[in-house]
Amino acid sequence: MAGYIVRRILQAVPVFLGTTFLIYFMVFAMPGDPIIALFGDKTPNPAVVAQLRERYHLDQPFIVQYFIFLGGIFRGDLGVSFSGQPVAEILAKTFPVTLRLAALAIFFEMVAGITVGLISGLRKGKLFDSSALLVSLVLISLPIFVIAFVFQLVFGVQLGWFRTTVGFGAPIQDLIMPALVLATISFAQISRLTRSSVIDTSGQDFVRTAASKGLSRRRIVPVHILRNSLIPVVTYLAVDFGTLMVGATITEGIFNVPGVGRTLYQAIIRGEGPTVVSFVTVMVLIYLVVNILVDLFYAVLDPRIRYAK
Repeated sequence: MAGYIVRRILQAVPVFLGTTFLIYFMVFAMPGDPIIALFGDKTPNPAVVAQLRERYHLDQPFIVQYFIFLGGIFRGDLGVSFSGQPVAEILAKTFPVTLRLAALAIFFEMVAGITVGLISGLRKGKLFDSSALLVSLVLISLPIFVIAFVFQLVFGVQLGWFRTTVGFGAPIQDLIMPALVLATISFAQISRLTRSSVIDTSGQDFVRTAASKGLSRRRIVPVHILRNSLIPVVTYLAVDFGTLMVGATITEGIFNVPGVGRTLYQAIIRGEGPTVVSFVTVMVLIYLVVNILVDLFYAVLDPRIRYAK
């Protein structure tokens, strides 16, 4: 197992370098001067422009800029935004909020999706299965902003169960409704994945062998069927967690969540290049770490998988 972990880390290095290079290229090597853009319609002082370019190393060749940025990342320095605030401070304020939101969404979609998918797979072709498939198809077809507005109207305005927007400090109770919104589409995907996997696993020889040995249904379902059906679900959850960490921009905007997605969107609008590249780089690191952890978790779910030689 130790050898596999080392190999996966080594494989992640070129992925990280290639991804960060593309991100930095798309932000800083494209036509246009980000320093001039900061002044809008005003005519900037050439001395001030030169000073800002030197401060942010924009007077250097592109490849030199990239290596300076990369060196800062390895030292734990995420740079400084064009507004003068360290990017690490911005991330420290927004990351915990998005992390709580993503964790809540993953919890809701995992519990509901796996439960519904398991029951549907065990009751294939029956009323519950058909109803679950219909609901999941409807949820997948609805845009996320429609679901968000419906939740705000029904649970926020009419029933008054939740606040329609997130309050100061993003308390956990205010994040429940946006987390439920984020979980709806993923719930549909997870329930369908779990259903298909449960149906496939139920027909395997080891399940029939367990039944022929006289094991109870209560033992066969969680140990032999569900456990061996979770690998595709775990893979989806890992990808979805990374997506939620950086891709919840619309939901965070609708519910006024001061998280990573909303802050990243605002940075793109304002042309805050250092903030954009640093935020996305951190998200890339999260993707890589989560994928490695998920690969290791496969061996826990399925003893047939062995990475160690």
